[in-house]
Amino acid sequence: MTQTRQFISMRDAQWPFFVGVDLGGTGAKIGVIDNLGRPLSWLSIPTDAAKGPEAASQRIGQAVLKAIADADLQPAAIARVGLGSAGILDTASGILVKPVNLKGWEMFPLREWVSAHCGLPVTLVNDANAAAYGEFWIGSGRDFRSMVFLTLGTGIGCGIIVDDTVIEGVNGHGAECGHIVIDYADNARMCGCGQRGHLEAYASATAVIRRMREALESERPSSMRRRIADGAPLTPKLLAEEAEAGDAMSLELIAETARFLAVGIVNLMHTIDPSGVLLGGAMTFGGHDTTLGLRFLGWVKQEVNRRAFPMLAARTVIDFATLGGDAGYIGAAGMARLEHGKMSRVI
Repeated sequence: MTQTRQFISMRDAQWPFFVGVDLGGTGAKIGVIDNLGRPLSWLSIPTDAAKGPEAASQRIGQAVLKAIADADLQPAAIARVGLGSAGILDTASGILVKPVNLKGWEMFPLREWVSAHCGLPVTLVNDANAAAYGEFWIGSGRDFRSMVFLTLGTGIGCGIIVDDTVIEGVNGHGAECGHIVIDYADNARMCGCGQRGHLEAYASATAVIRRMREALESERPSSMRRRIADGAPLTPKLLAEEAEAGDAMSLELIAETARFLAVGIVNLMHTIDPSGVLLGGAMTFGGHDTTLGLRFLGWVKQEVNRRAFPMLAARTVIDFATLGGDAGYIGAAGMARLEHGKMSRVI
């Protein structure tokens, strides 16, 4: 996956300025962004989740102030901070309801605490929505009117943008497309959320590892067995390496993943009719940078063409995202920019 972090100077930057924070279970990325989505500074800090949300809020607030200083700005120059986090959020109240990767942080008023420690207004957003908005704003989706962004990792995250509006839903559960149903059978695969048949149960990295294990229990030949015997862990990376080396079973597992993913994509195309669908996250099998990644994308498109309305299949762009790990903090800053614009119009 392409990821190029190019900073601009204050001389070239356009006011107003925003800070984006991408909070994860192990680390947080923080960057100062100008009004055109260009970064002026960037840093990362460990989350240290076990020390609790209060201590983490203080570190995030201090990191925000450091990123501002690194950009040769004063805090007064920042219009707003965007804070992206995974899990179930009450974005209106600024509360982490159930952050699955931050144990013990349930029902914590993160927005209020981070704002207190950096002295700036904060917008709390879903991390997948933030990444989607980053791609929509300045990434692969910058020429789209509407877009679906799927992140392929341990689970499947999703963000949907329509006419510069992030679809969040009444209860903050909009665009949870990793949990659309692609198999309604009573014995469909179990998703991590406790329900059966969801896209995440078939096409996430967790699901791929489960399917790898099942395939290896068969009598089919595969070079993966030798690698595992030599101590290699069972991961999508191993699958990609053996597929690139020509292992037939590995290639078939990746092609099958593409087909599962395509079924979910077609459902979204028929619901939203977006300009494009972008794929990102850790499990794109190299994306544009590898032959395998391009084959994976080709398999997705092939299955979409087979199942979608012909006009949508012909007109909907399906491609890889380009911002990589920067999408989250850039998009969080972009969503803070949206809220700043709404508040400015009200005033």
